[in-house]
Amino acid sequence: MSDLYIPRLIELIEKASKANAEAFEQAASRFADTLQNGGLVHLYGSGHSVLPAQEVFPRYGTYVGFNPLTDPRVMWHNVLGAGGVRELLWLERTENYAEKFLDHQPLNKGDCIIIFGHSGRNASGIETALYARKRGIFVVAVTSKNNLDKPATHSSGKRLADAADLVIDTCSPIEDAVVPIEGWSRPVSGSSTVLAMTMAHELIARTAEQLSKRGIELPVFASPTIAGVTLHDTDVIYGVYRERMIEAQKKHLPSFQAKMRGE
Repeated sequence: MSDLYIPRLIELIEKASKANAEAFEQAASRFADTLQNGGLVHLYGSGHSVLPAQEVFPRYGTYVGFNPLTDPRVMWHNVLGAGGVRELLWLERTENYAEKFLDHQPLNKGDCIIIFGHSGRNASGIETALYARKRGIFVVAVTSKNNLDKPATHSSGKRLADAADLVIDTCSPIEDAVVPIEGWSRPVSGSSTVLAMTMAHELIARTAEQLSKRGIELPVFASPTIAGVTLHDTDVIYGVYRERMIEAQKKHLPSFQAKMRGE
């Protein structure tokens, strides 16, 4: 086995597993309540933290009830130029932007949301958490508590962890990268995204376990490469997801209309 990246990552995963044992159960219980009642568990991140949101749904091994809130303006599509990283880094730090995106999303009282953010200092994640909590949505932050030693930069004086109802600690180091290289001034090989995805899959598994104990089974995506599974089977699941989204949008419509009227 390599003595560079993989052992360091395994050590962080094991540390996070122990550190979050109670928080995992609390989050899974709330998610199961929401899904049992027909609500949604939303997912949000900006920059590289979009990746764990996309990893949760839709992908093989996940199930209906999760809803990624993907804003293309806080995702990078090129290194430089239009849709590049410099634009993203500016926008995710810009206050009062997130609500313009969130106003159009079917966020309803009783839902939950997982917000991913390594540093927990960017406006997009903090304002998404504050927005959601005002609307009676249970907020879980997946972030690194190692960053809590750094002061808040948002005008609210809060970091993502401060704005959430519950925190899942990735245990990723502040600098993110974990492998020191002799003769190099900075370490390489980031850890936060892999750790956030690992925490997300733990939540997926524990929520499914909670639902199973209640006698509930939700449609799970399976790969068409498996014998007996076809692309039609995935289309059926997309149909179930769409039905949930339509119901959520109907429920959200009155508050959206009121907001557009300036009420």
